[in-house]
Amino acid sequence: MGLAALAGVCLEDGRPVRSFPSYQGQRNYPGWYWSATMGRRVGFESWVERDHLVALDFDPAVTAVASQPFWLLWRAGGKVRRHAPDFFARLDGGGALVVDSRPLDRIGERDREAFAAAGAACAVLGWRYAVQGSAGPVQAANLRWLAGYRHPRCHDEPAASRLREAFAEPRQLIDGVEMAGDPLGTLPVLFHLMWRHELAADLSVVLSHRSVVRTAGPGGGGRG
Repeated sequence: MGLAALAGVCLEDGRPVRSFPSYQGQRNYPGWYWSATMGRRVGFESWVERDHLVALDFDPAVTAVASQPFWLLWRAGGKVRRHAPDFFARLDGGGALVVDSRPLDRIGERDREAFAAAGAACAVLGWRYAVQGSAGPVQAANLRWLAGYRHPRCHDEPAASRLREAFAEPRQLIDGVEMAGDPLGTLPVLFHLMWRHELAADLSVVLSHRSVVRTAGPGGGGRG
């Protein structure tokens, strides 16, 4: 189809346009990630992509996400080139974000050409486009930890209510958890509420029992 027609396609409902191969000796690590946003698995081709996928799943502005969403074809030097961006994210309000994940020191000339073509195509469609390198290690580790509690089975409303009350005033994580009950039972619920953006902490530093946790501000939203 022509580029203009792509804007009307529900890319988040499609399957990846190519597979995620796995073979002995490969340097990247593909896999599947269960997305709380989608309620199903979404593929990734490397740990860099995985970290970006977790971040998209955590972002309350993202309402849907798909990996390897479409082939983009263009002509360069008399030859037809093609590129499948790594992720497509539907944004709250109807916008869209297309992401290519690549460590910045591994971007070659052909990559730059493909990313330029993808950026130009997204500009025509009014979509945002980003090339993202390796995620910050602390932020990525914190999000991976919270993602371990993203599933709705980690929610318990009585415990959640006690935690919201405990953290109505900012306090250290462990203090609020102990106020809410047995830490073994309340910690999973705490991390689930943080994943849902009902509770918040500074994720730019290592998340620990001393982290200051507070209720999220207006518009924090939440994941189911």
